[in-house]
Order: sequence, then structure tokens, then C-alpha cells
Amino acid sequence: MQNALFSLSVLAAEALAQGGRPRGESIQVGDLLKWGGILVAAIVGIALLAFFLKFGALWLQTMFSGCPVGIGEFVGMYMRKINPRVIVDSLVATTKASIPVHVDKLQAHVLARGNVRDVVQALIAASKAKIDLGFERAAAIDLSGRDVLDAVRTSVHPKVIDCPNPARGRTTIDAVARNGIQLRIKARVTVRTNMERLVGGATEETVIARVGQGIVAAVGQAESHKDVLANPSLISREVLNSGLDAGTAFDIVSIDIADVDVGDNIGAKLIADQAEAEKRRAQAEAEAQRARAVARGQEMEALQRENRAKVILSEAEIPLAIAEAFRSGNLGIMDYYNLQNVQADTRMRNNIAEGSPSTASASPTEQRG
Repeated sequence: MQNALFSLSVLAAEALAQGGRPRGESIQVGDLLKWGGILVAAIVGIALLAFFLKFGALWLQTMFSGCPVGIGEFVGMYMRKINPRVIVDSLVATTKASIPVHVDKLQAHVLARGNVRDVVQALIAASKAKIDLGFERAAAIDLSGRDVLDAVRTSVHPKVIDCPNPARGRTTIDAVARNGIQLRIKARVTVRTNMERLVGGATEETVIARVGQGIVAAVGQAESHKDVLANPSLISREVLNSGLDAGTAFDIVSIDIADVDVGDNIGAKLIADQAEAEKRRAQAEAEAQRARAVARGQEMEALQRENRAKVILSEAEIPLAIAEAFRSGNLGIMDYYNLQNVQADTRMRNNIAEGSPSTASASPTEQRG
């Protein structure tokens, strides 16, 4: 296009230079305006030709679809690097579905890195299903990272969520009744998307966690596991009445108990474990008491040996005291013999008391007689 404009400018300049007149003749102002108009018309014609070559089919599509888009809009989309095919298709679709959406909003959503095709399809699906959904809310849902088209489909056709999610590695929810019997429960939760709470609302994981919490609480309130087995709807009613869908992006339609199996006797296991723990504690206390008794016995034996050593030391001082009494005249020979007789009698009595027959040593008086 630039080469064509350049060539046209050169030809116009040559024509103005000659003007069909002999050399040296002056150029009239009217000729200048004439050739200037030709140049402008040529530029405009080339620009229109380029426009129709690039956007003509899309422009005609909008004209015949009843949603005309100006030439300036197409040029603006080209300058902003927006795919005009996406904008035109989306605009035509909303127009035919009687959903008024301005082309500027579609371009703004594309520039915000949104998926304008999904937003338009969601708007059309919501309109057919009589769901109140505007473009601004749909665009906000899309920009928040949610699948707005899937949300609308879930609003029309509620989906079923397994509780717990088998992909997480658990297949049942384990709950214990008051009589200590464990129940393994599988539930299916039917949910519908709440468009008002979709932006900022909790996801499916929160719904699954809350339903599991409600099931555990409902089973825990039952006096016996037989009550739950006889009427599983007790769990459903208890969970539904708890308002577990508050703050989530879904409305819980129903909670159905798919399967209930009897598990282990958790109460008996807990009692047995508690008894075993108390037994070990008692054994530990008895062992501690035995260790304290052994230590006390060893302390008494050591004290006995210490006292015996003191007695022996004291007995060793007796001969020295007797000798000192002889030297000082406080003890006579007869007194010494009487002392020996008393000691001999004491030894004899001790031997008789112990049952060991032995002849007591004769006293010095008997030996003398």
C-alpha cells in the first residue's frame, strides 16, 4: 500500500510539473487543487480497498446480522491487536439471542485476557434457561478463574459430588455412634451452582468437607448404630438442616446415603487400650516402689555395717580400759574374775537360746576349784 501511494505521488508531481503546457508556462491554482483532489481520492480509495480486503467480509456480516460495526471500530481492533473475528462472532451471537452487549465490552474483556466466547455462550445458555445473568457478572466470573459456561450448565443440570472424593484416597466417611460401633458411610451430594455466590464462594472441596463433618456429627448423636442402619435418612435430614452450603458457590439440592457398612467396635478398643495403659502405669508404679524398697534395704545394710564397725571399735577399747583400771587401782583381781564369770554365763545363755549345744567356757573360779 505504501509503494502504491508513493508511485501515485510521483505521478501526480510529474503531472503538476508539466500540466499539459509548454515549458516555462506558469501553473494555475485550479490545476493544483484538481491534482490534489485526485491524490486524496486515490489515497482514500486505496485505504477503502485495503479495508475491504482485510475486514470486508466481517463488516458485511455485521451489517446483514443487524449489528453494524463502524470502520473505526475495525481499525481500533487492528491497532489494539484484537482478533476481530472473535468480536464479530460474539456480537452476532448475542444480537441473534436478543442479548444486548456493546462491542466495547467485548473488546474490554478480550484485553483483560478473558474468554469472550465462553462468556457469550454462558449468556445465551442462561437466557434460554431463564437465569438472570448479565454480561458484567459473567465477565467477572470468567476473570476470577471459574468456568462460567460450566457454572451455567450446573445451574441448569445439577451435578452429583461423591463424598468423600475417591480421588483423595478415601472411599468412606468413618463415624462412631454413642455405643462405640463404627459406621463407614458413602454419600452423594447433588448441588446446583449459585450464580450470586460464585465469585468468592467456596469450592466443591469445602462442600465435601462440610458434608463429611455433618455426617460424623449426625452419627455421633445416635444412641446406637442400629438406629442409623434402620433409618439412614436421619443423616440426610440432619445434614441438610445444618445449612452447610452457606458461603459456598453451590446450593445443596439433596444428600443421599449411598452405602452404610458396620466397621470396628471402636468403644471396646478404646476401653481395652485404656485398661492396658492403666495396667502399664500400675506396673511402672510397682516397679518404682520395688526399686525404692531395694534402695532403702541397701541403705539400712550399709547403716548396719557402719554401726557394727562402731561396736567393734568400742569393744576394742575395753581391754585398754581394764588395764588402765588395774594400774589405777580401781579394779581388783576378784572383780576381774567376777567379770569373766558374767561373760561366760552370758555366752552360755546365748548358745542355749540359739539352739547350738556347746559347753560354756568355765569361769576362772571353777577352774581354780
